[in-house]
Amino acid sequence: MAVAQDLELDPADPAPRVEPPADAAPATPLGKFQAFAKTPMGRNFLIGLAAAVLLAVGFAIWMWSQPPQYKVLFSNFSDRDGGAITAALDQMGVKYKFAEGGGAILVPPEQVHDVRLRLAAQGLPKGGNVGFELMENQKLGVSQFLEQVNFQRALEGELARSIQSVAAVDSARVHLALPKPSVFVREQQKPTASVLLNLRPGRGLDQSQVSAIVHLVASSVPELLPANVTLVDQGGNLLSDKDRDREKEKDRERANKGLDPEQYRYVQQLQQGVIKQVESIIIPIVGEGNVRAEATADVDFSKVEQAAEMYKPNSPPELSSIRSQQTSESNATAAANPSGVPGALTNQPPSPATAP
Repeated sequence: MAVAQDLELDPADPAPRVEPPADAAPATPLGKFQAFAKTPMGRNFLIGLAAAVLLAVGFAIWMWSQPPQYKVLFSNFSDRDGGAITAALDQMGVKYKFAEGGGAILVPPEQVHDVRLRLAAQGLPKGGNVGFELMENQKLGVSQFLEQVNFQRALEGELARSIQSVAAVDSARVHLALPKPSVFVREQQKPTASVLLNLRPGRGLDQSQVSAIVHLVASSVPELLPANVTLVDQGGNLLSDKDRDREKEKDRERANKGLDPEQYRYVQQLQQGVIKQVESIIIPIVGEGNVRAEATADVDFSKVEQAAEMYKPNSPPELSSIRSQQTSESNATAAANPSGVPGALTNQPPSPATAP
C-alpha cells in the first residue's frame, strides 16, 4: 500500500528532504553489523565465530591446567653433587623437581642452559672421580703414607676420567694395587689393576676397545703388564679374559702356520691395511659403527727373493778389475855413517905440543 507523504519545500533549498523510515538502521558500523547479522549469511558467520571463541577458551583453560614441562638438568650424579646442586638452585630461586627414583634433576626448559652455565662457574657437578687436583690441596706436614694414598687416588681418578671418554662407557672406576718397592729382586711384586665399567644402555665394547682400555691402564702405571689388568662390566662379565684368549689364539695360530714373529707381524699388517681400506669405503655410506670387516692374508714365505751385490776376482787374474786402489808413499834421508879408529884411543885428547 502506497503511503502518501507531504513534502515541504524550502524556497532556499531547492532539493527536497526525504525522511528515512522509522525502522531503518542508522548508517554506523554497529548499525551495519546489526543489519548483516539479520541476514542468513550473517547468522551463520556469528555461529561459527562463537564456536571458534569457545574452542580457543577451552584450549586456553586446558593449557593452563596442565603442569609445567621440565627438562633434565643433570643425571647420574653422586649424592654429594646432588645436595650441592639443589642448594645452589635454591639460592638462585630456580624451580626444580626430581625424576622418578631421584636419578635426575629437572628444571623448566627455558632455564636449562642458563642454569648449567651458572652451576659450571661454581664447579658443579664435581663428579665422582677426583684427579690430580687432589694433590694441589696438600697440607704441610702430611705423612709419606698419606701422600702415597692421595697420589694413588688421584691416578685412579684420572684413569677413570680417561676411560669415561669412550663413547660406550657411562662411568668407570679404577682400583690399583701398587706393591711397596723392595730392595730384593725376588720379593718384588708386580702391580695389578681392576676396572669396573658401567656401559650405556644398549651399548657394548668390541675386542679392540677392550684391548685399548687394557693397554691404556697398563701404560699409565709403571711395571704394570696388560695381563694383570682386569675389566668387568656392570653385569659382572669379565671382558679382559676374552682379550687374553684372543692373544693365546693368535699365538696358537702363528705356531700352527710355522711363522716367526716377524713374518706373523707382516701378515697382520697386510690384513689390517685391507680392513681399513674396506671400512673407509663403506663407512661413508652406511655410517660409523655399522661396518665390521675381516680380512685374511695367505702369504707364501717358501719363496724368497734376495738381491745381493758381490765382488769376486776374475779368472784368470790378469783380467781382474780394480774396484778401489790406495797408494801410500814415504821418503826419509839416511844419516852419515860414523868413521875413525874404534876403541878408547880415539876418545883421548891429543898430546900437548912441545917446543923445538
